[in-house]
Amino acid sequence: MTSPQRPRKGQAGLKHVWDALFHSLDGLKAAYRWEGAFRLEVWIAAVLVPLALFLPASGAGKALMVASVILVLVVELLNSSVEAAVDRVSLEEHHLAKRAKDYGSAAVFVSAVNVPVVWGLVLFG
Repeated sequence: MTSPQRPRKGQAGLKHVWDALFHSLDGLKAAYRWEGAFRLEVWIAAVLVPLALFLPASGAGKALMVASVILVLVVELLNSSVEAAVDRVSLEEHHLAKRAKDYGSAAVFVSAVNVPVVWGLVLFG
């Protein structure tokens, strides 16, 4: 049984996977178009991911280096979704809205700091 608020809930099989793929691509396109930080992080990832694959590190080390970069993109997408949801509810300044946005920003910061730490440990640790 489907919910009127979530008509695709309960949908299964390849149709669901296919639809989810296109929703995900829509999300990536929207983030790239509307979120400057995401755009910048994509370009940084476009440099760092190939670099990680060519640097002298084990397979696991390369995987960790790539994963640390991809994590920044994932966290940025989640942060952007929190910001969009908060702004959808209200554009008024509110301490809880600020706190939610600050938490998201802090998560992006922590994931970004993780990149040089992981890379340093893999390459020099």
